[in-house]
Amino acid sequence: MASVRKLANGKYQAQFRPVPGGKQITKTGDRRGDVQRWLDEQTASRVTGSFVDPRAGKITLASFYATWADRQVWESSTRMAMNTALKSAPFVEKPIQRVTRADVELWVKAMSKTLAPQTAKTRVMNVRTVLRGAIVDKIIQSDPSAGVRLPTVRRTEASMVIPTTAEVRAILDRASTKYQLLFASAAFAGLRLGEASALQLGDIDFLNRRISVRRQVTKGLGGPEVRLPKYGSERVVPAASPLLDSLAAHAAYLGIEGQPGAWLFPNGSGGPAAPSTVNSAWLAARGKLHFNIHALRHFYASGLIAAGCDVVTVQKALGHSKPSITLDTYSHLWPKAEDRTRAAATSLMGEVYGAADELLTSDTAASQ
Repeated sequence: MASVRKLANGKYQAQFRPVPGGKQITKTGDRRGDVQRWLDEQTASRVTGSFVDPRAGKITLASFYATWADRQVWESSTRMAMNTALKSAPFVEKPIQRVTRADVELWVKAMSKTLAPQTAKTRVMNVRTVLRGAIVDKIIQSDPSAGVRLPTVRRTEASMVIPTTAEVRAILDRASTKYQLLFASAAFAGLRLGEASALQLGDIDFLNRRISVRRQVTKGLGGPEVRLPKYGSERVVPAASPLLDSLAAHAAYLGIEGQPGAWLFPNGSGGPAAPSTVNSAWLAARGKLHFNIHALRHFYASGLIAAGCDVVTVQKALGHSKPSITLDTYSHLWPKAEDRTRAAATSLMGEVYGAADELLTSDTAASQ
């Protein structure tokens, strides 16, 4: 695996194979001590896990990404996001071993002037994933993006927009007949845009009053694609009877009764509505209001929480993979300890005195 030999020309050559069965690396020199010292360094770096292939010095970030990305199991939307992040990095054509922390910091500073903090952060995290892949592949020894300060992202409770009931009603009233119930499915069943677009008649259990979320429509490299829901969030959502009645009437209007595989919100060619088409319909219905269609999902979640639903119930309804995700997103909407204490005390007083003003009435009578 590692050895030094003397060549016919009198020079010395060290041979090193970093991975059993892999390619051999060599170094030739005039003095045995020099090549032995190099060999010792390579052997030690392999043992400590800090070995970096010396032949990787000319590999650019772009060329490494091209080969590394081909090995990844990604959906089209993920690949598009990764491609966008890499293309936006000004050091993408630089040898990856020469990418410095300063390069990353200058990139972050430039993005902070034109992009939203979350967008800039996402791009850095995507490039960081590639750099860490290069560490695993022994192309670089450390991550130059580690420790770089990222733009401050607003707290969830500060950035989240939850429409009022009046705003939701106004949007639904302005929505076209074709997409009104798609928006209603987001507001009253918590479906994401792509999940609502991918609803088929067979997903609606009218008897047991449930909606099965089995797929989503996403933006793909070659156009809309139908895939499993994100993060494995297939689920069954208990649905309100008025929503199901409206969906039944919608199916009758489309003439798809008895066709479980028929799309509830079809496009002109018979497939499911594309996200871009739905978003255009949303912008028209939204009018002067400034929030996206995902706000309807927040509206639904806030309604469940206000009705007293616990974390697990909300998690399952929304299709979050873990309760912690639900808490991270909506913890500010749950009643605080002091709210529960106040409500409990109010309830106790109601049990003792009955009407809310009975205590005041009794005190007034006693003083007369």
